[in-house]
Amino acid sequence: MESSRKLGSSHHSKSYATQGCFTLMILITSALFLFNFPPSDHAASPSLTSTKILASRLHSASNYISSLSSIVASSARFLSGSCNCSDAQGEEEEEDVSSCDLFDGRWVEDDDSKPLYKPGSCPFIDDSFNCFKNGRPDSDYLRLRWKPSGCKLPRFDGLKMLKMLRGKRLVFVGDSLNRNMWESLICSLRESLVNKSRLFEVSGHYEFKTQGYHSFMFKDFQCSIEFLKSPFLVQQRQFSDMAGVQRETLRLDKIQTSLTEYRDADIIIFNTGHWWTHQNTNKWNNYFQEGKHVFRSMAVADAYTKALKTWAKWVDANIKNHTRVFFRGYSASHFKGGQWNSGGSCDGETRPIRNESHLAPYPWMMKVLESVIAEMKTPVLYLNISRMTDYRKDGHPSIFKQSRRQRLPGMIQDCSHWCLPGVPDAWNELLYATLLISHPNSP
Repeated sequence: MESSRKLGSSHHSKSYATQGCFTLMILITSALFLFNFPPSDHAASPSLTSTKILASRLHSASNYISSLSSIVASSARFLSGSCNCSDAQGEEEEEDVSSCDLFDGRWVEDDDSKPLYKPGSCPFIDDSFNCFKNGRPDSDYLRLRWKPSGCKLPRFDGLKMLKMLRGKRLVFVGDSLNRNMWESLICSLRESLVNKSRLFEVSGHYEFKTQGYHSFMFKDFQCSIEFLKSPFLVQQRQFSDMAGVQRETLRLDKIQTSLTEYRDADIIIFNTGHWWTHQNTNKWNNYFQEGKHVFRSMAVADAYTKALKTWAKWVDANIKNHTRVFFRGYSASHFKGGQWNSGGSCDGETRPIRNESHLAPYPWMMKVLESVIAEMKTPVLYLNISRMTDYRKDGHPSIFKQSRRQRLPGMIQDCSHWCLPGVPDAWNELLYATLLISHPNSP
């Protein structure tokens, strides 16, 4: 059954068509950053356009061209599809193109493709994401792989990724969709370990939904993969109104305090978005705050923009030169017949969307994000997964967020998060491919 959501604007197709140029620009800018350009370059005026920033970096990097040539050549081979990175033997080479947007492609059925980890094999998946454990009867959603239009993704190699991460700290910061991706990466990397007891949860508990911070350590590689809960990235604050009722505000001008503890991580993957759309967070719509002023009326889009600019300013001022910054885009939801708390459902969906006219308009939040990133001094790698997730109405837990004995009539379905194994594994394949571009000679 196709999603009932229709294409609402002609800008939808144009927005997606421009993502390739935008993503390529950020990839190149981030590649330059990896070579530790002089401080004068990092201090470029934030008022410059992204194109001028890129030109300034190229000019400042004149003494680094020889070092840069190898990564540019490797990136060009990967992006053009000419690298030897096929994930299906016997498949014909892709057309040699000048660039490849990894996030522009399609889901293809592949009977030979296997999940990065077997269903039910990983003990570090929230029960609400564990569709196999909760009795989901179909499995075709596990036989789809993401295929970019202009190149081939390398096969995910957990051992190689762990070697790239040796001695490093990778931190996911954001909402439960980032936790979805974090758990997927933990399980995907765990699968490559011969001795799986060499992976341990630092704080010794697996109730990921109820805690704000978690860390796993891969002992043989001395690397940690961490998750910090921060749904808005900015600070939440409680106060009492004139009637003595406890309310909360979002401090649009202050980053969440706990983020400062992770500014020296080697890789940080941020996200925010879903909590800016949930109807149960409308309580913040009239309680946004800047300084001592509480706004009694502010559009969510304006508040979101202010929050992202606060995040961008904090990143530019605090993130160390060795840290690579990612931002994962908005992950699509597929509620039919209502929102999440008003009877919306997605159970019974076993096939992705095939008719592109049923895709949603490009998320407004991503347009805001792209404009903010373009003005930043710090290079940000943009994991633009919005469209690739929009196809996958079949990948949500729906009623299988709970076991059969826990399901009740009229239960709220989950059509926002994703089953694991499932769609977030593809996000981590794209993360892996992006890291390979910046580590062309990794062991």
